[in-house]
Amino acid sequence: MAHELVAEVWRGGFLESVHHGSVIALDRTGREVLTVGRPHDITYPRSSNKPIQALAMLRHGLDLQDELLALACASHSGEDFHIDGVHRILRAHGLAEDALQCTPDLPIGEDALKAHLAAGRTKAPEYMNCSGKHAAMLATCVVNGWSTHDYLDPAHPLQNAIRDTLEELAGERIGAEGVDGCGAPLFGISLKGLARAFSTLARAADGPERRIAQAMNRHPEWVGGTNRDVTKLMRAIPGAVAKDGAEGVYAIGLPTGEAVACKIADGSSRARAVVLVAALRRLGVGAPDELATFPVLGHGRAVGAIKPSPVLVG
Repeated sequence: MAHELVAEVWRGGFLESVHHGSVIALDRTGREVLTVGRPHDITYPRSSNKPIQALAMLRHGLDLQDELLALACASHSGEDFHIDGVHRILRAHGLAEDALQCTPDLPIGEDALKAHLAAGRTKAPEYMNCSGKHAAMLATCVVNGWSTHDYLDPAHPLQNAIRDTLEELAGERIGAEGVDGCGAPLFGISLKGLARAFSTLARAADGPERRIAQAMNRHPEWVGGTNRDVTKLMRAIPGAVAKDGAEGVYAIGLPTGEAVACKIADGSSRARAVVLVAALRRLGVGAPDELATFPVLGHGRAVGAIKPSPVLVG
């Protein structure tokens, strides 16, 4: 089965473009309620893996709380409070900024980027959206007495722990390995495995899984940013654990056990929230109307919208 049409791009009354992809929605028992495209094929979840990576760190002694734990799960916008949080994690574990081995980058949040450039700043590792995860990885190494200079090596004890935790929560073996945009090892699983992992996190009643879910849902602006759709999604759905990822990936788990994972085949980020919300609504879950479509702009104003395809609307 090929990827299917999941989103339509309308400019005025004209269908201008389309996005294909794959989607899976699980009910509270884990039953597949909706399958579109190829959700059982291996894909790279990209940053949607971060909550599972953070879980592995907690299981191996990392002791972050509240907003700093949410930051460990983040693809942050690079706002001042995000950068301060990264520094707090490093300082608390006796680490300097130069310990970070994530790719030097600029903030991904529009407002944060404008402020960054206006201040004459350039690319640096702490501004990279994955720096919270990297700071937490380094902190986990310090807690365990593991080496920090090679923490991104796939054979490092930290990465082995992450690999094992992902396989456990996904309920399947890792099917591909690569390198993420930030330089960390990247492990591929199916969208169904990703949805299963998010369901496990969101419905956990106690333990480190519960700590991850609470930190993300209580501090969603630390997971994304002030105006990010992932932030809005978790604010709108009590107890939800949601995480966006590069190349058009998105996943969400609910405290009642339902979960959705999707992948836009062309890697576009503009349709992923629209597709995720449509799948949530197929589960009977209320989601913000502002995320149900995505504006298509003409001269700075909305002249159309990206909408879910009929296969998702049902």
